[in-house]
Amino acid sequence: MSSSGNFAFIDSQNVNLAIREQGWTLDFGRFRTYLRDKYQVTSAFLFIGYISTNESLYTALQKDGYILIFMPTLVLPSGKPKGNVDAELVLHSMIEFPNYDKALIVSGDGDFYCLVDYLKKQKKLLKIMVPNQYKFSSLLRKFMPDIVFMNNLKGKLEYRRR
Repeated sequence: MSSSGNFAFIDSQNVNLAIREQGWTLDFGRFRTYLRDKYQVTSAFLFIGYISTNESLYTALQKDGYILIFMPTLVLPSGKPKGNVDAELVLHSMIEFPNYDKALIVSGDGDFYCLVDYLKKQKKLLKIMVPNQYKFSSLLRKFMPDIVFMNNLKGKLEYRRR
């Protein structure tokens, strides 16, 4: 099977929280266009916790061109939903391995160290896109030449009410 472009594997919770901590909201539609134009991403897998009341969000994300991979969520005692996407993201990047030229991993989570290390050794790592250069796992520092940060993308990718 021949590969078809670059694929993005996006930890939606990590991205969403890290961007919001910086005081802005990511426009996922603009982000998908940015990934296509800047990194030639043909398929963008978005790993997201499933909450039944968020159907309209999921529909909008699919219209924007994302392939959604849903995680079961638990409701923590605090009332916050928690879904762990790490294993699913690693698994899907391996399932899709023969289908892409290079992988773009979008997360600042050190749990992806083994995946990034493997992709790099296989010459299949495009970049690691880290949402916040001031707050990400020190495990990923080994890959600094391969990291791009999202901090300076606010002007391009911030959500603005239409």
